[in-house]
Amino acid sequence: MSLGIYRPQRNWGTRVREVSYKGMRLIEMENESLRVGVLAGKGTDVIEFNFKPQDLDFAWLTAGGVQNTGGNMRTNPDPVGTFTDTYPGCWQEVFPNGGLPSTFDGAEFGQHAEISHLPWDVAIVADSEHEVAIRFTVRTFKSPYLVEKTLRLVAGEPTLFVEETITNESDVPVRAMWGHHLAYGRPFLDETSRITVPDGLTLFTHPDAGERRVVDGGRWPWPMAEGMHDGTVDLSAMPPRGEVSEMMYLEGFRDEAWYEVHHTGRATGFRVEWDPTVMPFLWYWMEYGGGGGYPWYGRHYNIGLEPFSSWSSGGLAAAVENGTALSFAPRERKDFWLRCRVMADDSSGGK
Repeated sequence: MSLGIYRPQRNWGTRVREVSYKGMRLIEMENESLRVGVLAGKGTDVIEFNFKPQDLDFAWLTAGGVQNTGGNMRTNPDPVGTFTDTYPGCWQEVFPNGGLPSTFDGAEFGQHAEISHLPWDVAIVADSEHEVAIRFTVRTFKSPYLVEKTLRLVAGEPTLFVEETITNESDVPVRAMWGHHLAYGRPFLDETSRITVPDGLTLFTHPDAGERRVVDGGRWPWPMAEGMHDGTVDLSAMPPRGEVSEMMYLEGFRDEAWYEVHHTGRATGFRVEWDPTVMPFLWYWMEYGGGGGYPWYGRHYNIGLEPFSSWSSGGLAAAVENGTALSFAPRERKDFWLRCRVMADDSSGGK
């Protein structure tokens, strides 16, 4: 069933409501611990992930924040700016092209195209005081995919559960990149924050990442990498604000894939777990006051920790070339799961 205007309402337990935000359809899901805002009118961006006991929102916002792109007339449209000009921060899903613009099988894809730009259909799967679940659905334009995603909150759990299926609706084999672009910044992220991942992972660099601290082209065991000048750099620790702008990748996830970001001053953390058989890489994007020109102008202190199917220095075509792009057989479907959990001591309502 859809979110009808005569659906019974609750102001307790798990609940869901539909509102308009900046002229776009926003679905708000809520339980005792979390309020999650999903922008169905644009890509199902998660623009709010608020831990209510601390009024702490993990969905970091850029200087420009959330914008309605429908009425945005760009002075100079380009395949990077279609994403970046109105990038709100927060959390986007990326499919079937990740990273830089790319041309593949005759289709030209912009940066992180194409489902992060599209409006999605919405239907209620579960609606009780004990559980709410919403299914979001979209079909791509440039490629032959059906994307179905269910977001779920359960009473008493500070966790968002995500289950997805992507189907190739054509009779030909196709290729794709698939990822979740989660970004973190202030007030959650600061110089006391730390990142934890499973043992045995390897770091490697993205070419031409910007004002980097780490030697280009190297590979190192997490978290220590060779510094540009001397010594080593601990990538699990947040540096002071400066002029850093870097991009790296982590690989080596086996039976389990997860990471945690801890704010030691708040005794609060954020844990993301996902299916490594579909997304065996973690993109690690860092902006610590770097990026002096377009589009950041040194304004941001943030990281992105992004589960991904592939890595690429040049979008889908490059991921196909390096052997990490997904392959969909005719009519094939791929399933995926991910969950995000707030970690806090009992005094602040977490578990």
